[in-house]
Parts: sequence; structure tokens; C-alpha cells
Amino acid sequence: MDNKHIQKLREDYSLSTLDENDVHVDPIQQFKIWLDESLKAMLPEPNAMTLSTVDSDQKPHSRIVLLKGIEKNGFIFYTNYKSDKGRDIESNPNVSICFLWKELERQVRIEGVAKKISSEASEEYFVSRPVKSQIGALASEQSSVIENRAILEEKFEALTKLYSTGHVPMPDHWGGYVVEPTSIEFWQGRRSRLHDRIKYEKEKKNWIIKRLAP
Repeated sequence: MDNKHIQKLREDYSLSTLDENDVHVDPIQQFKIWLDESLKAMLPEPNAMTLSTVDSDQKPHSRIVLLKGIEKNGFIFYTNYKSDKGRDIESNPNVSICFLWKELERQVRIEGVAKKISSEASEEYFVSRPVKSQIGALASEQSSVIENRAILEEKFEALTKLYSTGHVPMPDHWGGYVVEPTSIEFWQGRRSRLHDRIKYEKEKKNWIIKRLAP
């Protein structure tokens, strides 16, 4: 496919509208409303989000992770703290996350600060995971270079046998982060690229709602 074909790829959005007078005063509650609507629409993995971090050399990195909780103070995901994203957050906790619900012509952009949650909360989630996922967290030194896949699979099989009848321990280097938002933008696709953009910005303890030009 050449550039001319790529340039012609476009959609004219018309499913819904978004007005600042209709949204919830709390952006996290507004996010829950939209997430519930994506669940009712039976979208595939509506909790999938792009997480962007910046490393110690100020280089940005993005990847897809899964939202695993919403608290009054932010959005929770879990990972290996020694992974690339974990090291990035250790040196610079400012992150952004982005949800795309294409079928509903919606996007949510969140900027904030990532903080580790308690080990107790991480443990509670870890034990709720499928056993093979627990073992996978033990087997994989995430983001490290490995010689081949066979080494990973051999380690996984050995750990599976080791913990075949007992409790799988949560790795010390594994756990959750909560992204405490400083701004959240809700984007609703509209016709002729005149999209609706409603942005919440935090000023002290209050949320200020603004409409942005598309």
C-alpha cells in the first residue's frame, strides 16, 4: 500500500456527541460511565490502554497494558517493577495512558503520576490471577534479553512442577501502580473532523472542565 492509499483512509464519525454540560463533574466517574458503555457494547478488551513512559535519557516508550482497577484517586495496572516500564517510572513517574474505543468513536487521554500501590493490594490481585499467569510472572525476567524461547519454556515448566500442589509466591519485583491523574481528556468523534473534546484539569483539589478545539 502506497502513501496515496494510506492518505485516503478515513472515517466520518456520527455515533454520538459530547457536551461539557452533560458530563460528570468528576472525570474518573465520567470514565466509569464510558467504560461501562464499552462493556455493554461488548467491545474486545475495553480495558486495553496505551501506557507511555519516558526513560532516564528522555526517550519516550509506549506499549499496551491492561487496566485492572479504578480507585477514587486513579487507574491501576500491574507489571514487573524491573521491566523497562518499571525502570522508566522509577526515574520519571510522569506517565500518560490512552484508551481507544474505536467502535464507539471514542478516545480517553490521561496524564498523571504513577505510584506503587501497597504490596498487600498487589498480593490480593496476584492470588486472584490464573495459576499459569502467576507462574509466568515468576518465570519471566521481563524486558531482559534471553537466548531463546526454549529457556523461558523450560523455566516455566520447572516452576509449574515446583508449585503443582502449593501456593505460588508473588515475586518481590512484581506489583501494581496507580496513575493519579492531573488531566483527563474525553474525545468523541464527530462529522467533518469537528470532534468533541472535553478536558478536565486538576487545580489543587478541584477539577476544571474545558472544551478544546478539535
